[in-house]
Amino acid sequence: MLLGGSPDRPPVRISTALSAPVDPQPATVPPGTAPPGTAPGRAATGTVAPPVHLTIPRMGVDAPVEASGLNADGTVEVPPMDRPGQVGWYRNGPAPGQTGPAVLLGHLDTRKGPAVFGRIRELRPGDRIDLRRQDGSGVSFRVRELRQFPKSEFPTELVYGETDTPQLRLITCGGSLAGNGHYTDNIIVLADLIP
Repeated sequence: MLLGGSPDRPPVRISTALSAPVDPQPATVPPGTAPPGTAPGRAATGTVAPPVHLTIPRMGVDAPVEASGLNADGTVEVPPMDRPGQVGWYRNGPAPGQTGPAVLLGHLDTRKGPAVFGRIRELRPGDRIDLRRQDGSGVSFRVRELRQFPKSEFPTELVYGETDTPQLRLITCGGSLAGNGHYTDNIIVLADLIP
Protein backbone atom coordinates (compact mmCIF):
# COMPACT_ATOMS: atom_id res chain seq x y z
CA MET A 1 0.00 0.00 0.00
CA LEU A 2 1.20 3.53 -0.65
CA LEU A 3 0.79 6.31 1.85
CA GLY A 4 1.50 9.93 1.15
CA GLY A 5 -0.02 12.49 -1.14
CA SER A 6 1.95 15.69 -0.68
CA PRO A 7 3.76 17.05 -3.72
CA ASP A 8 6.60 17.94 -1.36
CA ARG A 9 7.16 14.31 -0.37
CA PRO A 10 7.17 11.16 -2.45
CA PRO A 11 4.62 8.47 -1.58
CA VAL A 12 5.65 5.92 1.02
CA ARG A 13 5.19 2.27 0.07
CA ILE A 14 3.66 0.33 2.93
CA SER A 15 1.95 -3.02 2.65
CA THR A 16 -0.95 -3.52 5.00
CA ALA A 17 -2.00 -7.01 3.90
CA LEU A 18 -5.37 -6.05 5.32
CA SER A 19 -7.38 -9.16 4.75
CA ALA A 20 -4.97 -11.90 3.93
CA PRO A 21 -5.96 -15.05 5.77
CA VAL A 22 -2.36 -15.48 6.90
CA ASP A 23 -0.19 -13.23 9.03
CA PRO A 24 0.65 -10.01 7.16
CA GLN A 25 4.17 -9.65 5.73
CA PRO A 26 4.36 -5.88 5.14
CA ALA A 27 7.13 -4.13 3.25
CA THR A 28 9.18 -1.48 4.98
CA VAL A 29 9.29 2.22 4.25
CA PRO A 30 12.09 3.01 1.80
CA PRO A 31 15.19 4.40 3.57
CA GLY A 32 15.26 8.18 3.83
CA THR A 33 11.52 8.57 3.23
CA ALA A 34 9.54 10.54 5.77
CA PRO A 35 6.55 8.76 7.30
CA PRO A 36 3.21 9.80 5.86
CA GLY A 37 1.08 12.30 7.70
CA THR A 38 -0.65 15.58 7.37
CA ALA A 39 1.06 17.58 4.67
CA PRO A 40 3.09 20.61 5.76
CA GLY A 41 1.00 23.73 5.70
CA ARG A 42 -2.35 21.93 5.83
CA ALA A 43 -4.58 23.81 8.23
CA ALA A 44 -6.44 21.70 10.73
CA THR A 45 -10.14 22.38 11.16
CA GLY A 46 -9.86 22.30 14.92
CA THR A 47 -9.05 19.56 17.33
CA VAL A 48 -11.51 16.72 17.45
CA ALA A 49 -11.50 13.67 19.67
CA PRO A 50 -10.32 10.40 18.09
CA PRO A 51 -12.88 7.91 16.80
CA VAL A 52 -13.67 4.95 19.05
CA HIS A 53 -16.64 3.24 17.39
CA LEU A 54 -17.86 2.64 13.83
CA THR A 55 -21.40 1.80 12.73
CA ILE A 56 -22.36 0.97 9.14
CA PRO A 57 -26.01 -0.16 9.05
CA ARG A 58 -25.94 -1.56 5.47
CA MET A 59 -23.06 -3.88 6.40
CA GLY A 60 -24.20 -4.70 9.92
CA VAL A 61 -20.96 -3.20 11.27
CA ASP A 62 -20.91 -2.16 14.93
CA ALA A 63 -17.20 -2.17 15.75
CA PRO A 64 -14.54 -0.66 18.00
CA VAL A 65 -11.97 1.66 16.42
CA GLU A 66 -8.36 1.79 17.62
CA ALA A 67 -5.74 4.34 16.58
CA SER A 68 -2.95 2.97 14.41
CA GLY A 69 0.24 4.47 13.05
CA LEU A 70 3.54 3.04 11.95
CA ASN A 71 5.43 0.18 13.57
CA ALA A 72 9.08 0.68 14.56
CA ASP A 73 10.13 -1.04 11.33
CA GLY A 74 8.16 1.43 9.22
CA THR A 75 5.18 -0.80 8.47
CA VAL A 76 1.66 0.42 9.02
CA GLU A 77 -0.18 -0.93 12.04
CA VAL A 78 -3.33 -2.82 11.11
CA PRO A 79 -5.82 -4.49 13.42
CA PRO A 80 -4.50 -7.84 14.67
CA MET A 81 -5.76 -10.90 12.80
CA ASP A 82 -7.01 -12.34 16.10
CA ARG A 83 -9.41 -9.35 16.39
CA PRO A 84 -11.27 -9.50 13.06
CA GLY A 85 -14.02 -7.20 14.30
CA GLN A 86 -11.69 -4.29 15.06
CA VAL A 87 -11.14 -1.24 12.83
CA GLY A 88 -7.93 0.81 12.72
CA TRP A 89 -7.91 4.59 12.28
CA TYR A 90 -4.68 5.90 10.70
CA ARG A 91 -3.80 8.55 13.30
CA ASN A 92 -1.05 10.18 11.22
CA GLY A 93 -3.74 11.69 9.01
CA PRO A 94 -6.89 13.70 9.76
CA ALA A 95 -9.38 12.56 12.38
CA PRO A 96 -12.91 11.96 11.09
CA GLY A 97 -14.56 15.37 10.78
CA GLN A 98 -11.34 17.30 10.16
CA THR A 99 -10.55 18.63 6.70
CA GLY A 100 -8.96 15.91 4.61
CA PRO A 101 -9.39 12.17 4.23
CA ALA A 102 -9.65 10.23 7.49
CA VAL A 103 -8.59 6.63 6.80
CA LEU A 104 -10.05 3.52 8.44
CA LEU A 105 -8.53 0.08 7.85
CA GLY A 106 -10.20 -3.27 8.44
CA HIS A 107 -9.89 -6.90 7.44
CA LEU A 108 -12.13 -8.52 4.83
CA ASP A 109 -11.76 -11.98 6.33
CA THR A 110 -9.52 -14.31 8.30
CA ARG A 111 -8.97 -18.06 8.28
CA LYS A 112 -12.01 -18.35 10.54
CA GLY A 113 -14.42 -16.43 8.30
CA PRO A 114 -15.62 -12.92 7.48
CA ALA A 115 -14.14 -9.93 9.31
CA VAL A 116 -15.38 -6.40 9.99
CA PHE A 117 -15.36 -5.32 6.33
CA GLY A 118 -16.51 -8.70 5.01
CA ARG A 119 -19.68 -7.20 3.53
CA ILE A 120 -18.04 -4.07 2.09
CA ARG A 121 -19.21 -4.86 -1.47
CA GLU A 122 -22.80 -4.36 -0.28
CA LEU A 123 -22.25 -0.63 0.26
CA ARG A 124 -24.06 1.69 -2.15
CA PRO A 125 -23.81 5.43 -2.82
CA GLY A 126 -25.89 7.24 -0.23
CA ASP A 127 -25.33 4.69 2.55
CA ARG A 128 -24.55 6.16 5.95
CA ILE A 129 -21.39 5.61 8.01
CA ASP A 130 -21.41 6.78 11.65
CA LEU A 131 -18.47 7.27 13.99
CA ARG A 132 -18.57 7.93 17.72
CA ARG A 133 -15.66 9.84 19.20
CA GLN A 134 -13.88 9.44 22.51
CA ASP A 135 -15.63 12.53 23.92
CA GLY A 136 -19.09 11.10 23.10
CA SER A 137 -19.67 13.30 20.05
CA GLY A 138 -20.41 11.80 16.67
CA VAL A 139 -19.77 12.42 13.01
CA SER A 140 -21.48 10.89 9.99
CA PHE A 141 -20.52 10.35 6.37
CA ARG A 142 -22.39 9.34 3.23
CA VAL A 143 -20.87 6.85 0.78
CA ARG A 144 -19.97 8.46 -2.55
CA GLU A 145 -18.44 5.44 -4.28
CA LEU A 146 -16.73 2.09 -3.87
CA ARG A 147 -13.68 1.34 -6.04
CA GLN A 148 -11.27 -1.55 -6.47
CA PHE A 149 -7.62 -1.26 -7.51
CA PRO A 150 -4.79 -3.75 -7.96
CA LYS A 151 -2.41 -3.35 -5.03
CA SER A 152 0.35 -2.61 -7.54
CA GLU A 153 -1.67 0.45 -8.68
CA PHE A 154 -2.78 1.74 -5.27
CA PRO A 155 -4.28 5.25 -5.74
CA THR A 156 -2.22 7.12 -3.16
CA GLU A 157 -3.45 10.59 -4.11
CA LEU A 158 -7.10 9.50 -4.13
CA VAL A 159 -6.82 7.95 -0.67
CA TYR A 160 -4.39 10.23 1.17
CA GLY A 161 -4.25 13.40 -0.94
CA GLU A 162 -5.39 16.73 0.43
CA THR A 163 -9.06 17.66 0.15
CA ASP A 164 -10.96 20.86 0.93
CA THR A 165 -13.63 19.06 2.92
CA PRO A 166 -13.80 16.37 5.62
CA GLN A 167 -13.92 12.97 3.94
CA LEU A 168 -13.63 9.33 4.95
CA ARG A 169 -11.89 6.36 3.35
CA LEU A 170 -12.50 2.72 4.25
CA ILE A 171 -9.78 0.36 3.02
CA THR A 172 -9.70 -3.41 2.91
CA CYS A 173 -8.46 -6.12 0.59
CA GLY A 174 -10.29 -7.60 -2.36
CA GLY A 175 -9.78 -9.32 -5.66
CA SER A 176 -8.55 -12.88 -5.69
CA LEU A 177 -6.42 -14.67 -3.16
CA ALA A 178 -2.92 -15.13 -4.58
CA GLY A 179 -0.65 -18.10 -3.93
CA ASN A 180 1.21 -16.13 -1.26
CA GLY A 181 -1.96 -15.93 0.85
CA HIS A 182 -2.54 -12.22 0.14
CA TYR A 183 -5.31 -10.61 -1.86
CA THR A 184 -4.43 -9.00 -5.19
CA ASP A 185 -6.50 -5.81 -4.81
CA ASN A 186 -7.66 -3.15 -2.40
CA ILE A 187 -11.29 -2.08 -2.05
CA ILE A 188 -11.65 1.59 -1.18
CA VAL A 189 -14.83 3.35 -0.08
CA LEU A 190 -14.97 7.13 -0.51
CA ALA A 191 -17.42 8.98 1.72
CA ASP A 192 -18.28 12.63 2.39
CA LEU A 193 -19.21 14.37 5.64
CA ILE A 194 -22.92 14.79 6.31
CA PRO A 195 -23.25 18.41 7.52
